[in-house]
Amino acid sequence: FPSGQTDSLDRGWSISFAGCGFMGVYYIGVAACLFQRCPELVHRAARLYGSSAGALLAAILTVGIPLELMSLARGARAHRLGPLHPDFNLMQHVHNFLVRTLPVDAYVHASGRLFISVTRVPDRKNQLLSEFNSNEELIQALICSCFVPFYCGIFPPKYRGVRYVDGAVSDNLPRCDQKKTITISPYAGESDICPQLQYTSQVLFNNMSIEVNPENLYRVTSTFFPPEPQVWTRTRPGLGQDWAETRPGLGWD
Repeated sequence: FPSGQTDSLDRGWSISFAGCGFMGVYYIGVAACLFQRCPELVHRAARLYGSSAGALLAAILTVGIPLELMSLARGARAHRLGPLHPDFNLMQHVHNFLVRTLPVDAYVHASGRLFISVTRVPDRKNQLLSEFNSNEELIQALICSCFVPFYCGIFPPKYRGVRYVDGAVSDNLPRCDQKKTITISPYAGESDICPQLQYTSQVLFNNMSIEVNPENLYRVTSTFFPPEPQVWTRTRPGLGQDWAETRPGLGWD
């Protein structure tokens, strides 16, 4: 993976990952497919954007740490009430994972290249966090982006003294004004890489277009309550087809 900061946008594209909760397992397949078929798409991207679980994936790709999203879902499913069980603290699990796996200089590689979507509590405005002075600041920014009010707790976390909540509340698919921002989402819609379905009815949710259909309704439910592992294994093989159908439209061939 590229190291250091990058302020230049002359590489021509960035990548943006939508917030999606436990449906982030879709991104594991996306990442595997990208590195197998077109690794330069990630390696040479000037910026990586993300909201909520998408921010975690963007961070993972930026600093080059293992994919462990499925372990969070397994931990949630171990309790009768899933992620709502009092003994399962999702934010603590995310924090522990990041502390355990982030390289000591992760914040250096992330600064200027990783852009994390968060929602500022006082005015509910979206903000993109991209400068970090330490790994702890990077971790706090990611925790803020993933914090769903009431679902994750009562008191929102802080970043540099200001309280923030899930970036999806204000902008679930952050992007910039570059020539190209490749958008990726596990929900069928108008994202560049997403499940391909033939529905015409769509809704706009905080900067992200989502098709209205039974499959997406199930995906939204799975965002908050992780499905059985065998359901994931049925989901991931289709990613290659999503990529194959999308890539010609992006002009990478």
